[in-house]
Amino acid sequence: MPPQIETDEHKALRAAVATLGTKYGRTYMTSVIAAGGHPTELWQEAGKLGYLGVNLPEEHGGGGGGIAELAIVLEELGAAGSPLLMLVVSPAICGTVIARFGTEEQKRTWLPGLSDGSRLMAFGITEPDAGSNSHRITTTARRDPASGDWLLTGRKVFISGVDMADAVLVVGRTEDARTGRLKPCLFIVPTDAEGFHKRPIDMELSAAEKQFELTLDDVRLPADALVGDEDAGLLQLFAGLNPERIMTAAFAIGMGRYALSRAIEYARDRTVWKAPIGAHQAIAHPLAQAHIDLELARLMMQKAAHLYDAGDDTGAGEAANMAKYAAGEACVRAVDQAVHTLGGNGLTREFGLASLITAARVARIAPVSREMILNYVSHQTLGLPKSY
Repeated sequence: MPPQIETDEHKALRAAVATLGTKYGRTYMTSVIAAGGHPTELWQEAGKLGYLGVNLPEEHGGGGGGIAELAIVLEELGAAGSPLLMLVVSPAICGTVIARFGTEEQKRTWLPGLSDGSRLMAFGITEPDAGSNSHRITTTARRDPASGDWLLTGRKVFISGVDMADAVLVVGRTEDARTGRLKPCLFIVPTDAEGFHKRPIDMELSAAEKQFELTLDDVRLPADALVGDEDAGLLQLFAGLNPERIMTAAFAIGMGRYALSRAIEYARDRTVWKAPIGAHQAIAHPLAQAHIDLELARLMMQKAAHLYDAGDDTGAGEAANMAKYAAGEACVRAVDQAVHTLGGNGLTREFGLASLITAARVARIAPVSREMILNYVSHQTLGLPKSY
């Protein structure tokens, strides 16, 4: 890591995004959710200001930064109570994969729109029967020998924001002509393609971004729908998954910071006996511990982003998993302590914390469970044998 944890440019970006987030805030997001809509106004303004594509190449309309900058954007929007979950998906996963491995035509077609917010892309990897085992993905693509087109067939679940997206970057598998084995590949699938069907999943989680099940029934795609080299699927896949974990950490840290800020404000003002309740160590110490946990998670997130942006995919993989784990745990504890600090008020709509109890668990579960991260660290870092 560089001697200076955050540059002056990063500090300026953080302050500017915080101003935008505060302009909208938690009230805006809850009203959007209640109406069943999308945070369109915030998304569009963030795009116009250059925040959505801050990690994408300048020659294609982006800011020329990296995941470190995009993580700042998401964290600060979350800390203001107005996180944009699709930042994890559209510019971080899809934009990064296309910028690194896409053809010039794919870059020209997609990156400017992903940068300014006029276009949006979802990401489809999870399947009903595969879970965390990407080797069990059954969505397959085969060539039409007559035309050279791809025919894509399969199912995906828990795909975020499909109703907002122009296309989905789908993880499928193709047959290796030499070995007959299936290998992962990524395809850009327009959401209006024939044979592409989406069904909303009824979630108890209150969020602006809806979850969908996808059915791909012989979706015909041109040859140039394939992103990158057909023989480099895993490399390309993990180029998107590491940023996903870093951005999920940013999402969790921002949410935790928001909850903590509400609890601190309440603890300063709420007086039951002679002093504000925040003067009592039983209230103050858990809040201080939550702050420490969030700050430690942020440091690991910054390390992961630095390694990724420096091109160290292996080092970034370890750090990104650790950052996601630490941030998810810290977020759940911060939200729980914030609600507990407010007591009954923590469960009212007025204070806007109760809905975060469910939302905070997302970072523990997705995009990979904490148990799978512990498996990763056990095997990859500690060198312990696998049980599976």
